[in-house]
Amino acid sequence: MLRRQVLPWRNRLLSNPRFRSLANRIWPARLIARSQARELFDIIAGFTYTQILLACVRLDLFSTLGTKPCSAADLARDSQLDEAAWRELLLAAESLQLVADVGRGEFTLGRLGAVVAADRSIQAMVLHHDNLYRDLVDPIALLQGRVADSELGHYWPYATKDTITREAAKQYSSLMAASQPMVAEQVIGAFDFTPFKTIMDVGGGNGAFLRAVAAKAPHLSLKLFDLPPVADLAREALASAGLSDRATVHAGDFRADALPSGADLISLIRIAHDHNDDTVMILLQKIREALAPGGTLLIAEPMAGTANARRMGDAYFRLYLKAMGTGRPRTLSELSDLLRRSGFSDVESRPTAIPMLARVVTAQCDT
Repeated sequence: MLRRQVLPWRNRLLSNPRFRSLANRIWPARLIARSQARELFDIIAGFTYTQILLACVRLDLFSTLGTKPCSAADLARDSQLDEAAWRELLLAAESLQLVADVGRGEFTLGRLGAVVAADRSIQAMVLHHDNLYRDLVDPIALLQGRVADSELGHYWPYATKDTITREAAKQYSSLMAASQPMVAEQVIGAFDFTPFKTIMDVGGGNGAFLRAVAAKAPHLSLKLFDLPPVADLAREALASAGLSDRATVHAGDFRADALPSGADLISLIRIAHDHNDDTVMILLQKIREALAPGGTLLIAEPMAGTANARRMGDAYFRLYLKAMGTGRPRTLSELSDLLRRSGFSDVESRPTAIPMLARVVTAQCDT
C-alpha cells in the first residue's frame, strides 16, 4: 500500500522541470541525475551497442587483437573496411570497453573484449541474435502475436513444428552446446551428484551437459533423451568423447512418448522455459512416471524475478521466447507451483554463482 502512494509522488517529482533543474545544481542529487541519465541513454542506445559488438565479432576483431595490438591501418590490410572505417569502429568499441587504446594509434583487447575473445559461446550468441533482431523490428506486432513466421521459430523448430531435419537439429544443437559449459558450471557448482547412480538428461541436445557432468562424476551412468535427429547427433558426440560405455541415448518426443525408466536423477537444462505450462505439465508427469521412487528432478535455467538479474529473465527472455513462439520465463514460485501440481515434493532452490546464467531447482519424486 505504501508503494502505491510513494511511487506516484516520486514520479511526479522526477518529471517536474523545476525539480530536475534544482537537482542538477546540488552535488549529491547531481550524481544521481547523471547516473539515471546514463542508464536511460543505455536503454535508448542499446541496439547501437549490440551492432558495434556484432561488427567486431563478424570481423573477428577480438581474435586479432588477442594476438597483438593493432592500428586501424594494420586492420585495414586484407579487410572489408578501410582505415577510416576501422578507426570509427575502434573508437566506438573503446567506449564500450571492448577494446583499449595502448597509444601510438594501436588498440588491444578491452576489459569486456577479453571476455568475449576467451569465450566462443558469447560470440556464437552475438551472431545468433541477428535472428532475434529481425523478429523485434516491430515489437508491438510481436506482442500482439502477429509475427507468425518468426526467425526464431525457424531456428528452434522443435518448439513449434512436428518434425525437424537433421540439419536444423545440428544448427540449434551446436549453439546450445557452445553455451552449455557456462550453464553446466553453475549446475555442477550448486548440486552434488555423488549420491546418484544414473542421470537422464531430457532434451539433452548433443550431450554437452552430460559430458560436463561425466567429467565431474565418473561413477554416474548416463542417459539422454531427445528428438530422433538430435539423438543421432548425441550418439556421435558422446562416442567421440569416449563415453559410449557409460551413455545410452534414447530417441523420442516426450509429448507423445514415455520417457525411459531406470534413472534416479533426471535433469532439465534450459528446457522448461521453452514450453508453455500445459506442455511442461505433460513433461513433469512423464518424468514422475520415469523416475525411480525417491528420485530427484533437477531443473536449471534463467528465471524471472531473479534478484540483480531481472533484465535477463523479465526483459530478454520474455521477448526472446515470445519471438520463438512458445514458452515463457517463470519465477521460482511459478515453477514450484507447476512441480507441486505435478506431484513433486520438497521443492528446493539451490544457489548458483551467477544466477543470471541459471538458477537450480530440485524436487523429489516420492512414489
